[in-house]
Amino acid sequence: MDSALTERERKILSILTDNTNTSVASIAEAIQVSKVTLRSDLSSLEEKGFIVRTHGGALPVFHNNIIESSRKNQDEKVRIAKAAAKYINDGDTIMIEAGTTTALIAKYLLGKRDLHVVTNSTLIIPYARINPQIHLTVVGGEFRPTTESLVGPITLRELEEFRVKKAFLGTDGFTLERGTSAHLSEGAEVNKRMAMQAEERFLVADSSKYGQSGFARSLNLEQYSRIITDSNMEDNVVSMLEEAGLKIERV
Repeated sequence: MDSALTERERKILSILTDNTNTSVASIAEAIQVSKVTLRSDLSSLEEKGFIVRTHGGALPVFHNNIIESSRKNQDEKVRIAKAAAKYINDGDTIMIEAGTTTALIAKYLLGKRDLHVVTNSTLIIPYARINPQIHLTVVGGEFRPTTESLVGPITLRELEEFRVKKAFLGTDGFTLERGTSAHLSEGAEVNKRMAMQAEERFLVADSSKYGQSGFARSLNLEQYSRIITDSNMEDNVVSMLEEAGLKIERV
């Protein structure tokens, strides 16, 4: 999510996330810039949609969970998103599930033509706004600020209205034995429904997710056409997954 930010802007956002009552003077002192420079940075963050200015300070727009998630394994998530975007061709119809890694895929679709994207993620909207070649459909449902997603019966019902060529799905954890899983059952249900509506299914997940298990089970790993992860995935794990007939791409 914050790959569009400068290093200083990330520091400012991190300070505001940790303490929303931090004053402009305190932030300026913490990052060793003048108040004038800081106010310019705050204006930039506001224009990019990351904060709301208040009297004497600012508040993050996104929930702490989203900001914390976007901080983890940033480089790996960018590489995974770029690799996933290479599988999207001109004229494709795709679904992208909510998540900080999956949302980044939309950032790397510039240059692709006539794309139809269906999503339950509000994080994708800024990327679609600057890319006229993305025809974006955001399904309805109940908004969850902790995941910047739309979920629930309305979401599932509206997803049924679409058939797409490819679906790009995330996970809170995956293992060979249990497959993919989510911390919340409503997220797992969206994952399953998107998978049902697609001809091909891509799992995009950084290597830290392997061996983890969420509360609600989603899909068996063999239901994915390809798993895209990062180069930190251990060789023995990759070998085990490949021996099970899975296609693994490390980037």
